Amino acid sequence: MSPDNHPTQQPARFDQRLLAWFDQCGRHDLPWQKDRSAYRVWISEIMLQQTQVATVIPYFERFMARFPAIRSLADAELDEVLHLWTGLGYYARARNLHRAAQQIRDQHAGDFPADFEQVLALPGIGRSTAGAILAQARDQRFAILDGNAKRVLARYHAVDGWPGEKAVERRLWELAEAATPGRRVRDYTQAIMDLGATVCRRRQPDCPGCPLADGCQARRQGNPHDYPGRKPRKALPVRQTTMLILQNAAGEVLLEQRPPAGIWGGLWSFPECPPDTPPQQWCASQLGLETEELTPQAPLRHTFSHFHLDIQPLCGAIRGAPTRMMEPSKRVWYNTRRPDARGLPAPIKALLQQLATESDQ
Repeated sequence: MSPDNHPTQQPARFDQRLLAWFDQCGRHDLPWQKDRSAYRVWISEIMLQQTQVATVIPYFERFMARFPAIRSLADAELDEVLHLWTGLGYYARARNLHRAAQQIRDQHAGDFPADFEQVLALPGIGRSTAGAILAQARDQRFAILDGNAKRVLARYHAVDGWPGEKAVERRLWELAEAATPGRRVRDYTQAIMDLGATVCRRRQPDCPGCPLADGCQARRQGNPHDYPGRKPRKALPVRQTTMLILQNAAGEVLLEQRPPAGIWGGLWSFPECPPDTPPQQWCASQLGLETEELTPQAPLRHTFSHFHLDIQPLCGAIRGAPTRMMEPSKRVWYNTRRPDARGLPAPIKALLQQLATESDQ
C-alpha cells in the first residue's frame, strides 16, 4: 500500500498540517485511547459506525466493564450482548461482534490478529474498519475511508459524485492511500476522523478554522456543502405492523424472540399479528391464549435506514391459563418492574417502560 507506486499524490504538507492541528486540537482522551489495545479499538470502531462519539462513550464503558477481553465476549450469551447494545441500533453490528469474538477465540487463540487479511475476514469488518483498527492499535500503515475521511478528502479535492458509486469510491481510496503518512499513522488516522467530526462537518463546516483550508478546492470554489455528493433520494417505503401487548394476571408481558437474521434479529419483541387477521383469533390459534378485548394504544413510527415502520400496539389481558405450553426459549413472560438482561429494540423498551410507569400509578 505504499504511495510511491501510486499515480495520485497529495500536496506535500497535507498530513503535516493535519497532524500539527491534531496535536493542538484533536481528541486525546477518548476511552478507547486509554489502555489502547486492538480489542478496545475494534469495539469502539464498530460502535462508532453510524453513531456519534458522545452517544458511544457510555455504551463503550459499560461494554468494556462486562466484557473486558475477547474471550469474555466470545463466551457470553448473545442475548446479553444484545442487551448491552440496546439503544445503539444497527443490531447486526452486535451479532457480528459476537461471531467475530468467537472466531478469534477459536482460530486465533483469543488474540486479535495483526494481519490485515485476517482482520478483514472477521464478520462485520470491512476495509476501512480493518485499516482503522491496525493503524490505531498497532500503528501499521493502512488508510481509512470512514464517513469523516470521505468528507474531508472529497471537499479538499472537489471529488464529484456520491461516494456510494464505485468510481467515486475508488477515487477516494486512491486519495486516502496517498494521504496516509509513513509515520504517526495512529495519530493521523484519529486526526482525519476528528477533523471531519469537529471542523469539516457535514453541516456548517468551520472552514476558517480548518488547517487544510488553503489547499481545499471546495472552499476555493465556495461550495463545500456540495461535497461529497448526496445519495440519490428515494421516498422511504412505509410498512405497518400490529403488536400485541398481552398481560397475564401478574401484570407480566408476553415477549417473543425474533429470528436471528433480519430486522431486530435475535432481539425480544411483542408478538405481531398478521394484517387482516382478527387479533383475538390469532392469539388463540398461534399462542394458545384467550384474551379480553384488545384496546388500541397510540400508534408510533420507527424509522430504519431503508423504511418506516408504523406500529399499532393493541393492549389487553389474557383469560385463564394458556391452552398449550409455550416454548420457553422463544417466548417469555416479562416483568416490567424487574427487567432482566435481555436484548430489546428501542421502541419496545420504551413501550415496556411506559407500561411499568402506568402500573406504578
